[in-house]
Amino acid sequence: MRISFLLHNAYTIGGTIRSTFNLAAALAAADHDVEIISALRYRATPAMGTPPGVRVTHLVNLCPDSPHYDGDDPRHARPARVFPRADGRHRQYSRLTDERIGRYLSGLETDVIVGTRPGLNVHIARQAHPAAIRVGQEHLTLSGHGLRMRHEIRHRYPLLDALTTVTEADAHAYRRLGLPGLRVRAIANSVPAATEGTTVAADRKVVVAAGRLIPVKRYDLLVRAFAGVVAAHPDWRLRIFGRGDTTGDERSALTTLIDTLGLNDHVTLNDHTGTLDSELAKASIAVSTSDRESFGMTIVEAMRSGLPVVATDCPNGPREIITDGVDGHLVRPGDAAGITAALCALIRDEATRHRMGEAAHRNAARFTPSHIAAQHLALYEDLLNNGPGKRTLGPLREAAHRSRTAAIDTAHAWRSTARRALKR
Repeated sequence: MRISFLLHNAYTIGGTIRSTFNLAAALAAADHDVEIISALRYRATPAMGTPPGVRVTHLVNLCPDSPHYDGDDPRHARPARVFPRADGRHRQYSRLTDERIGRYLSGLETDVIVGTRPGLNVHIARQAHPAAIRVGQEHLTLSGHGLRMRHEIRHRYPLLDALTTVTEADAHAYRRLGLPGLRVRAIANSVPAATEGTTVAADRKVVVAAGRLIPVKRYDLLVRAFAGVVAAHPDWRLRIFGRGDTTGDERSALTTLIDTLGLNDHVTLNDHTGTLDSELAKASIAVSTSDRESFGMTIVEAMRSGLPVVATDCPNGPREIITDGVDGHLVRPGDAAGITAALCALIRDEATRHRMGEAAHRNAARFTPSHIAAQHLALYEDLLNNGPGKRTLGPLREAAHRSRTAAIDTAHAWRSTARRALKR
């Protein structure tokens, strides 16, 4: 089977990139012909390396040192029309990306084309070769999109064959949205097995947390909760790994909080590492205090290394990963006292900590790349069995939907032109 993934930017670091690379590598290892298409390219080589057996190509080159730099193309200075304005990445797209993506997709002879964010799913719905099965992926959540993006989803996604989400809760939200005939399937992200020799001993007095230093991760809550842990168990330490935004405001605020609470000897902020395996191996417990998660890859990474996880029971991911009381603990979002209590319970009871860590390691096996890839393949094969031109909408309904789409697009373009004329 030939499978193509359309990514925003395969040349940097991010959760969607990592999960796509994991899936692509697993599919290639199963002898499928796999390609990753990067809409944009900002550096010479992928920061996360190239998945083994997978081709990586780019469509618009924004790497300044490259002889084929596209940033000076006048079309790149004009805003995109196909990539929806409601997608948060719209400013990085242009008439040039519209043209390059459209030309590539329309001529791409592949069995399955997979989009990895809403704006790219729209490109696939509108421009993919009619013989290709069109699959959209949601790596965030429907609730995280604004009203304009939801309107775009309602309008465009019926031209897809299927949509995959990373949690059943989000799949349910999409099904309730009322997308006629669209097949919606929840398939979790995959996480490779821990590097050999890096599983934990469960007797190190370290708690670890990892993820971007952004407010939604609630590291402020974690630091306050850990002050309670230190009061009862002063020999334990908390290590937080993650990068913040370019302003550094969150890191600065956390540093101030740690200093104010007198935790400088107990809590450390560390830059994100390429792999967390070695850091997880130095800990006995993992913790996640987010207000919301689309999935929770760092939770799975900790579990596969044999760590029990204390996590807030936030929408959407943790409750579908952790079994409360078996391989970790779930705590109400925002409950600092609850986090303190759950951590202290594991710290006090070494036997339970070992037992939960072993259960976490066993239960994380359901997220191995081969297991997750098999679920994607089953979906693709089922869709392919319908044959080209026999997708969910059916050829007549698809033609009618495209005609309606074209009419709405023309109306939107006319209104935009009129608004610009009035501003003059």
